[in-house]
Amino acid sequence: MNIGKIRGSVSIYGSLLLLPLVLMATYVAAKEKDSNKYICSESDPQAMCNASTTCGSASAPCMVDIKRTASAASVTPGIAGAKENAPFCVKVGTKVTFKSESKNVGFVLDFGSSSPFGQGTIIGGADRPITTVANRPGCFKFSTGACVSGAIYGMCGETSTEIIVTAGGS
Repeated sequence: MNIGKIRGSVSIYGSLLLLPLVLMATYVAAKEKDSNKYICSESDPQAMCNASTTCGSASAPCMVDIKRTASAASVTPGIAGAKENAPFCVKVGTKVTFKSESKNVGFVLDFGSSSPFGQGTIIGGADRPITTVANRPGCFKFSTGACVSGAIYGMCGETSTEIIVTAGGS
């Protein structure tokens, strides 16, 4: 058998095997790009608020867990089945506690010039949960930085999340 033919066949079959992987990666990247659309840019972001997306109540605060993940940060509201970094809702007057259940994690939430809590930056950590009250209705995008103390490489991660504050009291 000719070595040149074997090498040619291997490269052709290898390319054919890689093609589905390349197509799948392209599909996943396109889906990921679509999922980066922000709810606050929609015409009626409050329409997504219902019992399964609303955190806290008049009698219980909304507990929001902030973690440093392997490649970024995550924000997860205390809602059954909540996905990390997904938009979530609270009602005006609801107490919101930002905390970290992970050891040695500190965090910074930055709402920029527009905040539902009356302050632009919230700083806390595993040993310092921060409770504040949602007092301004609207849709707010915020960035979160979470850092692990004592880590040397890549100790901080970042993500963006949205909170929708609905009127009507808690």
